[in-house]
Amino acid sequence: MGVLSLKEVFQKLGETKIEDLMVRKIIKAHPYTDQEKVAVLALRHNLKSIPVVDRENRFLGIVTSDVILNILHSEHVEDISRFAGVSKYDTFPARILQAPASILAKLRLPWLIFGLFGGILAAKIITFFETPLRDHFILAAFIPLILYMAHAVGVQSQTLFIRNLALAEFSQKNYFSKEIKTRVLIAFSLAILLFFMSLLFSGHPYVGFILSLSLFLAIIAAIMIAILIPWILQKFKKDPALGSGPFGAIVSDVTSLVIYFLITSLLL
Repeated sequence: MGVLSLKEVFQKLGETKIEDLMVRKIIKAHPYTDQEKVAVLALRHNLKSIPVVDRENRFLGIVTSDVILNILHSEHVEDISRFAGVSKYDTFPARILQAPASILAKLRLPWLIFGLFGGILAAKIITFFETPLRDHFILAAFIPLILYMAHAVGVQSQTLFIRNLALAEFSQKNYFSKEIKTRVLIAFSLAILLFFMSLLFSGHPYVGFILSLSLFLAIIAAIMIAILIPWILQKFKKDPALGSGPFGAIVSDVTSLVIYFLITSLLL
């Protein structure tokens, strides 16, 4: 029905009624609430413990402060592991350290094998566009830059989106709109900067235009991929963090390569 602290009880006069002291707006959890959300509720509202109630609002128990700290720690370690492409294992640090090499390799290999095939696909894409690269070799020198910038901006977007999915209640429509506007500004700024830098590097305006346009579109595509993959995983009741790390990296890289070479071929 309400909550109050022992300090308030001892500070008030003996004849004071409990209903005059208690806070009726209760921050509470249910038996099947995700443990990470319970910990975030405690932090957001500066609470030492969170009450647990059933559907009829009957009190069942509490999640105490030491449990909340343990949840935060274990969830943090799990998220780091997922971002590194490690899944389906108890990711508590002590158990990870005690696991044999065969288990650790088995945990990491699936996503890395996917990345390996993605890298072979990227190599095929490069050989397919061999002619423009041979005639304008300077464009090949900028491949790492295009891939890195698109991936870096995508990782920023993906990390923030995954954290918001896990920890916050928010309007996804408004979030997408705001995120796209923010990243368009970032992409445009980086593209303009790259245009002038490439002019100094190559002395050819058409090279600068190809690079800046490619970077702009690659960043926009990387952002869409970075947000779309976790969103789809969440809809299918999977951990959004699974879409990051090696998986998100190779999808972003292949997409950026295709954009870069298509623009290069069309404009040349």
